[in-house]
Amino acid sequence: MTNSHSRIGNLRPHELPHYQALLDGTDWASLATPCGTGESLPTALARMLSPDPVVRSAATDDALREVTHQNTIYEATVPVTLYVAAILHHPAVEAGDFGHVADMPPRRPTLVRLLEWLSVTAYDADDECVAIGERHFGKEFLDEYGEMRAFRDLRPAIFSAVHPLLGHDNAEVRDAAFVAAIPLAEHPVLTVHRAELVDHARRLLATSTNRYNRDRVLDALKAWGHDTSDLENPDDIAARERYARLKAERDSGWGADGADGYSEDPPF
Repeated sequence: MTNSHSRIGNLRPHELPHYQALLDGTDWASLATPCGTGESLPTALARMLSPDPVVRSAATDDALREVTHQNTIYEATVPVTLYVAAILHHPAVEAGDFGHVADMPPRRPTLVRLLEWLSVTAYDADDECVAIGERHFGKEFLDEYGEMRAFRDLRPAIFSAVHPLLGHDNAEVRDAAFVAAIPLAEHPVLTVHRAELVDHARRLLATSTNRYNRDRVLDALKAWGHDTSDLENPDDIAARERYARLKAERDSGWGADGADGYSEDPPF
């Protein structure tokens, strides 16, 4: 956790800035990252819009790696998140690498990778993470963790970019967008979208075999008060039982050792 506040400025919660304005108007060198400051980020972020899929893929690796470490929201995480959200509909990102290129290994679409990163980052700042933080650091947790608070305040702006992709022609994009939308929709002004998201959840569970996505969707439906018994398949039931067994073993071990610390339900 860092104690300094993000230097994003006075963005309104529903406002998603233009990606170029973010790139040019952010003092990247002043923002903390896991290994220093974000002075190298503008170059990598700009190259994420390259028409060359190889350049775009490498730049995506470089940029996201700079702000991804130990489930932590850093100062530079917030402007990077806004930039990623702002380029989701850029032609180079949305339609640039879905086809197969001869003599090159298959590459996961940049759009899917960005949505998955947004999802993971949003889960790192979700209500459960806040509750864990408050249990360990007290009710002032978010007051002292300005980066997480800034991210949470901007969830409506991020959601505004993710939401249109729920209807994308590509199923992998639709599923990635939906899983990203789940933690974003915890924001009070976005709960009105949950009825719509339930429809997307049922579609995903009827078509997807991705274990991570299915777990996230089933957990969300249960949290929203829905009975998921008619939506689970045998693999879901087996996974749920395995997670419960692992959690019981972990809790039993911690109880015997008298240990205390952060806890997460599996999968780890």
